[in-house]
Order: sequence, then C-alpha cells, then structure tokens
Amino acid sequence: MKMLTQEVRKREQIQVVCVDDLVPQDHLLRKIEKAIDWNFIYELVEDKYSKDKGRPSIDPVTLIKIPMIQYLYGIKSMRQTIKEIEVNIAYRWFLGLDFMDKVPHFTTFGKNYTRRFKDTDLFEQIFSRILEECFRHGCVKPKEVFVDATHVKACANSKKYTTEMVHEEALFYEKQLQEEITADRNEHGKKPLKDKDNDDDENGGNGNGGLKEEKQSTTDPDSGWFHKGEHKQVFAYSVETACDKNGWILGYTIHPGNMHDSRTFKPLFDKLLPFGMKRLIADAAYKTPAIAKLLIDNNIEPIFPYKRPMTKDGFFKKHEYVYDEYYDCYICPNGKILKYSTTNRDGYREYKSCRADCTSCPHLHQCTESANHVKIITRHIWEPYLEMCEDLRHTKGNKELYDKRKETIERIFGTAKEHHGFRYTQLKGKARMAMKVGLTYACLNLKKLAYLLDFREKNSPESSAFFAFFLNLFHCKTSFA
Repeated sequence: MKMLTQEVRKREQIQVVCVDDLVPQDHLLRKIEKAIDWNFIYELVEDKYSKDKGRPSIDPVTLIKIPMIQYLYGIKSMRQTIKEIEVNIAYRWFLGLDFMDKVPHFTTFGKNYTRRFKDTDLFEQIFSRILEECFRHGCVKPKEVFVDATHVKACANSKKYTTEMVHEEALFYEKQLQEEITADRNEHGKKPLKDKDNDDDENGGNGNGGLKEEKQSTTDPDSGWFHKGEHKQVFAYSVETACDKNGWILGYTIHPGNMHDSRTFKPLFDKLLPFGMKRLIADAAYKTPAIAKLLIDNNIEPIFPYKRPMTKDGFFKKHEYVYDEYYDCYICPNGKILKYSTTNRDGYREYKSCRADCTSCPHLHQCTESANHVKIITRHIWEPYLEMCEDLRHTKGNKELYDKRKETIERIFGTAKEHHGFRYTQLKGKARMAMKVGLTYACLNLKKLAYLLDFREKNSPESSAFFAFFLNLFHCKTSFA
C-alpha cells in the first residue's frame, strides 16, 4: 500500500463555502436555534438602549448568546469563551457571525452588564420566557414539585475574612408564630412574653437583639461561610431550586451559603404558587413545623422523609412518651404524667414531670440526666402539621415519589456541576451570581426542549413510552453537549 503524505498546501487553498454548510445538521446549537425565537430579547432590553443617540451597539441577541454558549458548554471564563468562538464555526453560526466578522472583546459583555443590565431582573426574565416556551409545548407537569438546595463555591479566598456581629434575618413566620404563642399562653393562663430585647433571663432571652457572630469574606461579602462536616469549609452561595417530575426547572433563589434551607424556603415557595402544585417533595432539612403548616394551609401535600430522633443512645425516644390530647399532657414509660408548664418564645410547649415521681423511678437513668431529676418534653404548637406529614409519608405511593428525587432535582445538580461549570463561580456578588444561575438553568431547560422538539419531529409522540424514552435519551446525550 502506498503511503500518502499530508498536503500542507491545502491550508492555503481558497474555497467558496457557506457557513451554514459547515455546521452539522444534528448539532445541538441547530436544535436550540430551531426551538426558540430569540426576538423576545429585543423586547426585554428595549428600554436599556437609546433610539437615536450614541454609536451602533452590538446586537443584544448576540450579546446574550455569548454567555449562553459559556454556560451551555461549561467554559470556565468569558475570556476562554471568546477564544473558543473565534475558532469554532458552530459558535460563529449561532451568533450570526461569518468567517471575517470580528468577535467581541471578552470585556464587552461585562461592560454592558455594568452599564445596562446591572440591578435588573433581565436574566430571570430570560429564564422565565424559556420556561414559558416549555409550558407552551406541554412539557412541564408542575403538580408534583421537587425542591432542594445546592452550594456553589464563591470566588473568595477562605483565609481572607473578618468576624462581624450581624442581625439574624427574620423568619418568614415570625409574626404569625408570636401571635399564636401569645394566644396559647393566654389559653393556659400564662402572661404574654416580654419583648426579646428587654428579656435577658426569662424564657431564653439573650439580650443582644438577635445579633450573631459570623465570618464575612472581604473578597465577596455577599457569600456565606459554608461548612459541611470537617472536610469542606469555604465561602459559598446556596442555590435553592425547584423542578417537576420530568426534571424541568421551575424556579430558583440565591442566598449566602451559611443560611439553612428551611429559612430560605419562602421566596421560592412564592414563585411556585402560581403553578398550581399539589405535592411538594423535599428532604429532611425542610421538615419543620412552619413549612409543614405553610404547605398544608395552601392545600399542598408535603412529602418529607423519616427523620431519626436526636436522642442519646440508651435513653427513651420521644415517641415512647405518649401524648394525651384530651388532657394536654404526656405519659412517661413508667406511667407517670408530665404536665404543661409553659410555652416558650420558640413556640414549644414544655411539659415537666413531678420531681418526687422521677427521684424514685427505676428508669431515671434512661429518662434524664438533669440535676433536679425533672424530665422536660417539648411539643411545638404546630406539631399537628408534622403529624399530618407523617401520615402522608405512609400513604401508598408517596415513598416511591420521594425516591424520584435522585432522578429529578439531584440529577439537575449533578448535570449542572459536571457539564455546565456549576461547582464554583468566578463572579463576585449576589447579583452576578443570579445572572450565572439564571442563564445556566435557562440553558438546561433550553437544551432539554431542543432535544425534545427534535425527537418529536422525527418520532410519533403518541407512543405511551414517549416521555420515558426521551428522558433517557436526553440524559445519555448530556455529556456530549
């Protein structure tokens, strides 16, 4: 067989070609371009540009598509994204550039963000418009919503921080809880609690006006100190996310990494209410009396997992103390009564045992280690809502529904971190982080919609296994995007 050598001269040949012919027909960007009409961006940014003054600007659609390429393909930085666009003909085709068009400088988007898009909800609107398109094609099924949060490492040195005294953020249910605490104490013949600022000793008051000490990054003050065990301590952002049973992202919120999921739930919940959800599935971090009450009062079924008691080994578990609703008391394993004592400012009723009964009890070492030999059991005034959650947990089909978290919300986080640069951010500030999250989630929905519409075009959607087959097909293709 004759050996052939490469003809270097071919590099210098002049050929007449069309940019469109060089992009494969099954390329992801072709499917995305067919799936959505990008003209909606002109409507969103119309008020950010002058109609008759200044130099001609870069096409706003092209400007928005540049970071879309970055997050769609998980490119690390805008500088690297521009380098990729310069040599990738599919990217040029997607942006509407020909061979000779100059690609915008990598600082162009940043400058436009600062001058035009900063302090606006443009990127959330882009996410919402793409989600509307998913609804229009009948893809989204929001009756069952999965909620969880993931942490994204902030662009902040973990060794550069100050220790500040900051005010704790008010809980979304604080006012309602205090009203019900006052009503409960009145019902039991107790005086109303004093204001927390003026109460240093009684009922757990600390006299500091809700202040707490926390680390604050000097690089990115909007981030929060996140620690998960001893192996992971960094400044990060918490991204709380909701999706439906088919993995379509319905909404998101961004918070400092040191805020607990249950404290950040209400803003996301308010975004989800218009979708008309019937069930909300979440992990144990959301299993609190306030969230259970919020959901049930809005006729939404909470599906939470079993939460193991935090009792020390060798001691009676709380469920071994039987609550008598009629007499409003607890009965201990030895048959003695724990009577109502007070309702504290956290909303917990306290039930105390008789010291004389406990001193002579043979089970004292399994019950309490208190010096005065008095056992205290607490019960939240919204405890009945948690008991309803337990009933729902045992309802047929709900366990299988909860198990779908790993196929929905957890898969979204895994895909975003593995293929779309979601493990960390190189942007500083909550506003820029919101831009990154909005565009990343828009890309995830858009990519999924593009594959679905392409599949519908080539196959019959009447098949009973259509959606199941498509979802498997989409997740297999994710790594090749």
